Amino acid sequence: MGDMRGFFASRAGIIIVGLAIGGVAATLQKLGNPANMGVCVACFTRDIAGALGLHRAGIVQYLRPEIPAFCLGAFVAALVFREFRPRTGSAPVVRFILGMFAMIGALVFLGCPWRMMLRLAGGDWNAILGLAGLIVGITGGVQLLKVGFSLGRSYPAKRVVGLSMPFMMLVLLLLAILYPQFGEAGKAALFRSAKGPGAAAASVALSIICGLVIGFLAQRTRFCTVGGLRDAILMRDLHLLTGVAAFLAAAFVLNLLFGQFHAGFTLGTTDTGDAINQPAAHTNGLLNFGGMVLAGSCFTLAGGCPGRQVFLAGEGDGDAAVFVLGMLVGAAVSHNFSMVATQPTAPFVVVIGLVVVCAIGLLSRERFAQ
Repeated sequence: MGDMRGFFASRAGIIIVGLAIGGVAATLQKLGNPANMGVCVACFTRDIAGALGLHRAGIVQYLRPEIPAFCLGAFVAALVFREFRPRTGSAPVVRFILGMFAMIGALVFLGCPWRMMLRLAGGDWNAILGLAGLIVGITGGVQLLKVGFSLGRSYPAKRVVGLSMPFMMLVLLLLAILYPQFGEAGKAALFRSAKGPGAAAASVALSIICGLVIGFLAQRTRFCTVGGLRDAILMRDLHLLTGVAAFLAAAFVLNLLFGQFHAGFTLGTTDTGDAINQPAAHTNGLLNFGGMVLAGSCFTLAGGCPGRQVFLAGEGDGDAAVFVLGMLVGAAVSHNFSMVATQPTAPFVVVIGLVVVCAIGLLSRERFAQ
């Protein structure tokens, strides 16, 4: 057990896990998941919100099993390595709001940091501005950390606190497997897209297996895209960033092998000269940049990317669980109030979100709070 702990904590360990996650993501795309979206925590959470009826955007409704499997895989790893520590801290409402605005920003860009990497690995150059925005957002969050931002330390909690999110994820996983029918004949209790990204999916069994493996490995190595950039900026520590680079490299190589790499801002034009966008993407550079500035700052203040929040929730972190629930509600709000991509209210909500996040950051400085 000690040797395994040492391996996962090593540079080689984080690189191998990054390669594995990037490879799995590209392979899931090949086997049915949406293009340039083999694994996206934000998009998949948005699809789950749609499946539960929290929003009614018909093309993005599917209870994707990968997300609950991520949490349960991390839960198993935490139990095996005796790291399941139920805990909670302070400012739950603030964490919920950060989760909401993180999701809103991600859906303006159309993807979380994982999908941003997958879009780059697939040749979608619109993601370059997303990467720039993410770096700016993380840098802003780091500056707030330097001047004393804190939502308070976490404290040990009863086991029921730590078990709550894994239990909810287990219920979601069972629902994803069964997709139960109630009421009138043929009428599903869960919504399911008939077309669009929500209709594209790898097999449920494969998705569950891949999700459990990713959750297990990511919990062991603390894999985090935002954490990698944050540590590089704040402490010049490149450990986590090497895993992120490995993730990108693996996805890029497999996309080339699978014929999934299509470079450009668009995929071409129609017979009438209209641009055909990259899959589930848009070419508004300002919104691609701004959406990820908002998302990156929220993830930094909350302590990790959306994947990391799901993994932390699996190992008993109640603060991360609240953030994840905020993302779920943020996904519903984004679609119900036309805040996604280039929809009419998207520019306004990005500005509002940045103002809110700055206010949270400044008002949560330790010396100010006291």
